[in-house]
Amino acid sequence: MTRTLADFSVTRKWPAQHPERIQLYSLPTPNGVKVSIALEEMQLPYEAHLVSFQTNDQLTPEFVGTFPNNKIPAIIDPQGPGGKPLALFESAAILIYLAEKSGSPLLPADPAARYETLQWLMFQMGGVGPMFGQVGFFHKFAGKDFEDKRPRDRYINESKRLLGVLEQRMQGREWIMGEQITIADIAIWPWVRNMVDENGYNAAELVGWSGFPELQRVLKAFMARPATQKGLNIPPRG
Repeated sequence: MTRTLADFSVTRKWPAQHPERIQLYSLPTPNGVKVSIALEEMQLPYEAHLVSFQTNDQLTPEFVGTFPNNKIPAIIDPQGPGGKPLALFESAAILIYLAEKSGSPLLPADPAARYETLQWLMFQMGGVGPMFGQVGFFHKFAGKDFEDKRPRDRYINESKRLLGVLEQRMQGREWIMGEQITIADIAIWPWVRNMVDENGYNAAELVGWSGFPELQRVLKAFMARPATQKGLNIPPRG
């Protein structure tokens, strides 16, 4: 029997008003907005559902029954491979899937450029996200009250190193891969923004943001894109 959206437990808590569209379950965090920005860039029709951390929506049986890692963002594509619904979690997997589904230049067709793009996507997943997130914990959230600042400084120093890698990469480039924005940019720049933004981790001074002029230039260009401006607020927090 062919599965429908109704067969996924998550739809019991977040019913689809437009079941023909990609269903996005997310929150406007650095990870969450990767997918909303990508969907806007690719102009794929979708329906967004807010997964609130304040009420632990991500821990509910309905959410975990479909997405066992209880993390956002996540999607269900009712028209997945072979016309069958597909549920996906992990933002990098979702970005790759959406780019391939849409045939978007956000993932280059040339094999060498494709793998280089994926390399920088994994750079964000394995380095930028985890390290920047730890800076946020030790600088802004519960960890800020720890008297021992060595853990905080460890992650600050590693974040500075990662920013330095990016600064070097962006020399003479408009985007990570050159003239064309890619899913690597969509993954990286929301995290950079969150690190330095006053409404994010507010850690610009800690990581020496003034010493990264190339990153400032590219982040400004990324923030000016209509898809970014819209995607940063999807789903609305209510």
